[in-house]
Amino acid sequence: MRRRLWSVPLMILTSVAGLPAVAVAEDRTTTTEPLPLERLFDNRAVSDDAHPGEADFDGAGNSLSAQDLHAAGWQPGRRLDLDSASLRWPRTSPGSPDNVRADGQHVRVRGSGNAVSLLVAGTSADGRPGGGVKGSGTVHYWDGTSSPYTLTAPDWRAGPLAEKAVALPHVNTRASGQLAEKARLYAVTVPADPSRQIRSVTLPDDAGPQSDLHVFSAAVRREDSTWTGSWSASSSGYTALGPWQDQTLRLVVHSSAGGSRARIRLANTFASAPVEIGSASVVVQREGASGRGRPVPLRFDGRDGVVMPAGAQAVSDPVGFRVPPGANLLVSIHLPGPVAAAPVHSEAIQRSYVSGAGSGDRTGDEEGAAFTGSLEAWPFLTGVDVRTGSPRAEGVGEGPGSVVTFGDSITDGVRSTQDANRRWPDVLSQRLRAQDDVPRYGVLNQGISANRVLSDRYPGDGVSDDTGGVSALHRLERDVLAQTNAHTVVVLEGINDVRWGASAEDVVAGLKTFAQRARERGLRVVGATLTPCEGYKDCSPEVEARRSAVNEFVRHNGGVYDAVLDFDAVVRDPARPQRMLPAYDSGDHLHPGDAGLKAMADSVELRKLVP
Repeated sequence: MRRRLWSVPLMILTSVAGLPAVAVAEDRTTTTEPLPLERLFDNRAVSDDAHPGEADFDGAGNSLSAQDLHAAGWQPGRRLDLDSASLRWPRTSPGSPDNVRADGQHVRVRGSGNAVSLLVAGTSADGRPGGGVKGSGTVHYWDGTSSPYTLTAPDWRAGPLAEKAVALPHVNTRASGQLAEKARLYAVTVPADPSRQIRSVTLPDDAGPQSDLHVFSAAVRREDSTWTGSWSASSSGYTALGPWQDQTLRLVVHSSAGGSRARIRLANTFASAPVEIGSASVVVQREGASGRGRPVPLRFDGRDGVVMPAGAQAVSDPVGFRVPPGANLLVSIHLPGPVAAAPVHSEAIQRSYVSGAGSGDRTGDEEGAAFTGSLEAWPFLTGVDVRTGSPRAEGVGEGPGSVVTFGDSITDGVRSTQDANRRWPDVLSQRLRAQDDVPRYGVLNQGISANRVLSDRYPGDGVSDDTGGVSALHRLERDVLAQTNAHTVVVLEGINDVRWGASAEDVVAGLKTFAQRARERGLRVVGATLTPCEGYKDCSPEVEARRSAVNEFVRHNGGVYDAVLDFDAVVRDPARPQRMLPAYDSGDHLHPGDAGLKAMADSVELRKLVP
């Protein structure tokens, strides 16, 4: 056990009108002001491959490779946009202090948002991989209040690859040089009160004598309520494609909410190396790969393009561009360097386009003649956001915000009509736009075909032809909590778990965890019942029993959900409830067709979506 350098503030519980009990801190620390994290660094995690003895991350002479970090694009001082939070890799050289072993230190973190993001990893004192390190800390606000949190830093050598921010191919050791073993770093978040200005964070102090919780960076995940998510897709895997070099992708996406300003979100999820985006543009689709007018260029921090480090994201600068509601857009991305694999959303159910080999930057082309190839997935692109009005205009207020529809292939729209935007979230968006009783929310589709609540289809690292995604619990942070101005999440998932052998009790436990984590961040959580599947090849009576048990929980959930949508009751055959009504069946007895998806969306009582 190392000697404590900071004392923990005495916490006095009080209540604030309209809010849960929070803790007010009486400051008894040895320092009167919180310090920047870098001034508290007390551990060396990174070594040069030629001098592995310069660092000792875990107390057993092991460390991260500086060369591996550089190859991943994680250079000293580099900004890393992870799950909508802007963190920064320490601006230090190999062998220098670059992280804090959490021990109750008082760290300066400023801003307002629904979460504080920390770049972390856990280590074991004996150097053996463990299950991660858990600890409790406090978020402090400028008004004198504070709120407690608990976080887990997964182990840097044994933690889940599905949740990692980046995986490096080696571990440096004093004893044997370098091991061909993956080292992991994680971006984790803890909830914060978005109505208060954050002043600082007290790091956990209860990790235990045999383990350490290391913190490399911390930042507030800021919210901007003037933006609304209009379109989104989840990264469902990292798969071989192309290869492309000096070519342009022209991706077709369908807006939900409209606005007069726009930005796009790109992601290099699951990657092990950086990718360069040479330039990008957006235009309303006329037909095929041709735009309705000249595409509007997009910039990134004032530059034409951006390099995304492994695992990181990029958001374009706001641009004056009118996005019509319910319209197809062409988002073009120039890839100047070789690209042989990419994060993708595999079930786009939408034809997109790619220019010919070596055709160069075609992001500015109005006509589609250069786009001689097609693709049925969405690589790199994960979101389109909209805002109404100029940021300098008076009276620009909050946007309506977004509803996240979260699930598997039924939400993804598998077996709906190609290129027709007839997924149930698309129909829900049409209904929202056609009324004035509730806000006209943007609808973000975060369905992934073959996805499960509890277990990963895609392992979360490496090139794979499995694009069923990581589990709902592993992708919750990225695909729900980090989505633009999200107010509500609708959860329709679990049929794949029960089809592939998970017990109803385990699925229910997973759904409870999902809902708890989302509600901690202030989201309204709406549960949906699982639709019937008798007649599908593996929907046995045992599967039906498990499905029915999950649905019983969803309908009578004891306050786990804020509201319930009974999609099972909507699409089942009254004469045989374990089977889908033939008029709603796509033909495979598992996936609803266009009529069934429309019936599901039409059944949603819109007020259930409103927080």
